[in-house]
Amino acid sequence: MYDLHNDVKYSRAVSPAAATTDNTAWTTQILDTANFFHNELVLALGAFADADATFAVLMQEGDASDLSDASNVADEDLLGTEAEAGFQFDDDNETRKIGYIGTKRYIRATITPTGNTGNAFLSAVWAQAGARKAPIA
Repeated sequence: MYDLHNDVKYSRAVSPAAATTDNTAWTTQILDTANFFHNELVLALGAFADADATFAVLMQEGDASDLSDASNVADEDLLGTEAEAGFQFDDDNETRKIGYIGTKRYIRATITPTGNTGNAFLSAVWAQAGARKAPIA
């Protein structure tokens, strides 16, 4: 089958939530990349109350299911850059994405606010395609 519905798997990465004003980072659910050639994090940004906050994205990879062996993903193993996936106070209601083409089994992302003193809403999903075995449930 060669349609989007049967060829893409979506998983929760970050449930819709507001950043706390103490600049606590969001950490995504760990994604198992087994069976998929293409792995992408899609961020959905809400409205931001702060006038100067910035949000940095960091991708990590490893072979342990709990990512106890996590290391930062090399730039050549990303589609797009972490800087492009990042955002700031005036990026209300936009989306960002970053892809992973590395060889490690598990990945996660951390989104870290700096200078946030107001509400900053975010949710994210993992999208996986190019399954070695389809269709995807």
